[in-house]
Amino acid sequence: MSHPELLQSIIAGDRVAPDDCPVRDILDRIGDKWSLLVLHLLSDRTRRFTELKNNIEGISQRMLTVTLRGLERDGLITRTVHPVIPPHVDYELTDLGRSLTDTIHNLITWAETHRTTIDSARTSYDQR
Repeated sequence: MSHPELLQSIIAGDRVAPDDCPVRDILDRIGDKWSLLVLHLLSDRTRRFTELKNNIEGISQRMLTVTLRGLERDGLITRTVHPVIPPHVDYELTDLGRSLTDTIHNLITWAETHRTTIDSARTSYDQR
């Protein structure tokens, strides 16, 4: 379903399947457990794999690899292998990835600003 068709369906009050939403797979990518952290770390400079791993508490080597591959597949980062021993691999944001930087920073700021309010709302809800 095209974007205009989706908007018409929503306006008309039609049911819309999740797979028809054009942003769903993108939100699934950047909204997963690790991608937003990786994108945030790459927002200021190029980083090596080990540097990313050391700066993301709790991520396994395998999950970082999977996350980086997904971001590369989506065109948000590039991977550059330098032919040295031991191998030296750099990751950096593409222009497309950089275009998300302000949005990511705004989301982080919003979350930090409203965290206490959200925690209170959750507590109130859970006590019902």
